[in-house]
Amino acid sequence: MEHPTVIDHSHFEAVEMRVGCVLAVRAFPEARKPAWQIQVDFGPAFGQKWTSAQVTNYSEDELVGRRVVGAINLGTRRIAGFESEFLLLGAVQPDGSVILLDVDPSAELGSLIA
Repeated sequence: MEHPTVIDHSHFEAVEMRVGCVLAVRAFPEARKPAWQIQVDFGPAFGQKWTSAQVTNYSEDELVGRRVVGAINLGTRRIAGFESEFLLLGAVQPDGSVILLDVDPSAELGSLIA
């Protein structure tokens, strides 16, 4: 069994993870690996952001309206000409698919994950 690297708690606290709601999903055929472009609303304090995510095991209908967790302060990454503004969080499975983290539907948009 692999042991995780121990980090200082302040490093964990530096990653700003927030609750958002998926507003829109677009095909992303330019990506090397199958992916969606996903727009998420993180509430009035953080606004709407776009990301590219390899969560094609979910349909557009399964994603739109879903509460998700995003790391919103990691900077922007350019992926196949697209500006990805946050990291959508999920559990990576042995086959490489990603199972999105579940968020209670009553969690307010922009809520800090602790």
